[in-house]
Amino acid sequence: MFETLFTYPAVLARHQTGPGSAERGRYLAHCAGQGLARETLLRVARELLVVAERLDVTVGRQFTRLEIEAAAGKWVRHQRRRRRGRGDWSRQLFIQIATDWLRFLELLAVPPDGKLNIHSDLIDDFIAHLRDERGLSPRTVSQRRWQVERFLRHVSSAKSSIADIAIDDVDAFLDSRGRDGWCRVSIATSAAALRSFFRHAEVRGWCSPGIAAAIDAPRLFKQDGLPRGPRWVDVQRLIEGTVGEDPRDRRDHAILMLLAIYGLRSGEVRGLRLVDLDWTGEVITVQRPKQRRTQYYPLVASVGDAILRYLQAARPRCSSREVFVTLKAPFRPLSAGGMYHAVASRLNALGIQAEHHGPHGLRHACAAHLVETGLSLKEIGDHLGHCGTYATRTYAKVDLGGLREVAAFDLGGLS
Repeated sequence: MFETLFTYPAVLARHQTGPGSAERGRYLAHCAGQGLARETLLRVARELLVVAERLDVTVGRQFTRLEIEAAAGKWVRHQRRRRRGRGDWSRQLFIQIATDWLRFLELLAVPPDGKLNIHSDLIDDFIAHLRDERGLSPRTVSQRRWQVERFLRHVSSAKSSIADIAIDDVDAFLDSRGRDGWCRVSIATSAAALRSFFRHAEVRGWCSPGIAAAIDAPRLFKQDGLPRGPRWVDVQRLIEGTVGEDPRDRRDHAILMLLAIYGLRSGEVRGLRLVDLDWTGEVITVQRPKQRRTQYYPLVASVGDAILRYLQAARPRCSSREVFVTLKAPFRPLSAGGMYHAVASRLNALGIQAEHHGPHGLRHACAAHLVETGLSLKEIGDHLGHCGTYATRTYAKVDLGGLREVAAFDLGGLS
């Protein structure tokens, strides 16, 4: 299998002679049989070698989730010392590949109930509460599950029961996130999720009272900083750079047009379905899960043409009804990471400097451009799908011309 992926002799030899080569080769053959593209197989093969160097599968014993996470942590620290890798992303990739590989080899230690997290039942109860009683959006519920599962895995080596967890454990976890490079907003988001979980746990009697109230998070200031996105002239360069006949160019061109012109969120573009495009009425239907409502936009000719070119000449034939799918097998709807890569990779290729290199940066750029054209905050909010002007008012800070007019306002001698 390695001979079909690697041609450079030194690289091929490293994979053939590396630890667990037979087990890695069998798994790669299995992945190839599932229809994975060659580029995906290459990424899996490279990560498998990293995993095999840290988890010796030749001894024939099973590995726990905690062992996988500990090995992932050592790998990330090694990468940081070499000033390489992308922190949490590298850790998650290691865990994902290692878990899938060990499961294939039947070397993944799974609890008797079949759940990798010993607190799965409690987490499911918490999630049902958020979904059914509080009515939170699926996106918010998913994010809180991820945050809580991450914390419980972190403490599970020392705390087998939620009743044993104390506020010091929560503080230590949040401190470790800061050392791992998380920003204040990310740490505050994690703290909010844990506060919600322990509030529910206290009601259920799972833990000691007072933990939720004692959880502290970095202070965040409303309207702290400007909404950061590329300049509109750079957005135009970005879109022009995707004009081509290559399938990826066609797909990314349509995506960038939707992000920049309509100011859509990443999830709204990823969730766009073929039935949402009304070619006869020239209307595009956008499902806004954050507000739980549907919004209709006129289908701008340039955007419609871009989507049509992609559908006719670049979109693979597949059963998925989402507009944007992967270009190589196995064909599936574009993921959040795929959407981010579609934007960030092209911004980096053009050398465009922006604080936000992902899809949300183009939403900020769209809003800033609308401010420059003189639209009111109400009009901008309606375009972006905001429920009120509260979320839109941050863009008033980018209207430098308007701010200068306020500063130069003549009070007629009044002081």
